[in-house]
Amino acid sequence: MIRPPVRDEARVLRAGDLAEALAVCAVDPVASVLAAARLEVARRSGLTAAGGEVWGYPAAGALTAICWAGANLVPVVPDGSRAALDAFARRALRHGRRSSSIVGERAAALGLWERLAHAWPAAREVRDEQPSLAIDGPPAVAPDPRVRRAVLRDMPVLLPACVRMFTEEVGYSPMVASGGAYEQRVRSLVRDERSFVRPLHDGPSAGIGFKAEVGALTSQVAQIQGVWVEPRVRGQGLSVPGMAAVVHHVRAALAPVVSLYVNAWNEPALRAYHRVGFERVGTYATILF
Repeated sequence: MIRPPVRDEARVLRAGDLAEALAVCAVDPVASVLAAARLEVARRSGLTAAGGEVWGYPAAGALTAICWAGANLVPVVPDGSRAALDAFARRALRHGRRSSSIVGERAAALGLWERLAHAWPAAREVRDEQPSLAIDGPPAVAPDPRVRRAVLRDMPVLLPACVRMFTEEVGYSPMVASGGAYEQRVRSLVRDERSFVRPLHDGPSAGIGFKAEVGALTSQVAQIQGVWVEPRVRGQGLSVPGMAAVVHHVRAALAPVVSLYVNAWNEPALRAYHRVGFERVGTYATILF
């Protein structure tokens, strides 16, 4: 086999490369937020604390693309370079599949999967059209005043709500074989004031009527994940003012831009987010294993 020139390979980045890697992400902060969030953790606390490694392309010279390799594989290829995707695929093939998904800007995520599909196990699901939405100003509707930051005493009702949302969205319970990792993730988001809830009613034993979390956070962008409404109260108008409240709280305390992505077929959710004031800024894709 003829190996490509070293320049056409990807390399594992080190702490000294993180500023340049973040500059690549800054080309499109919303599209790259999943990777940039891990890079910012790495810059603050070290790559080990970030929970993965980051690949840079090209191996020599100024970086033009990066790929976060952790629980998710997140390619960031602002110029759409096929050579960068080839290089990331070669490295991923050498490592074998260690991630539960490939996710990111549509062309990059699907392009990477096209290069891996022949060698990796079949994907459980390919979500190839996920509109990416963002809002950088106040919400267009009044926020629900009952939406608040979750606190640790909410965990007995919040954790089951999170499990139900995840199971509805992905098709299996996150508690299976997680070794407590999922519960710890939910708890850490609460501690970091990145989890928001609206109780079903007043009282200490109230269940959760609406919830959402900031799943990925950078200095510029907060990506909302885990949006869920209790099935018994769906259709009662909780989602729009609830999301407006989340936007209000997040922009006041965490980041100036709030983003999310949603499956294209989920027209009710898209309508709700547009009512809040979100606008489409791109497209994501997710390959689930």
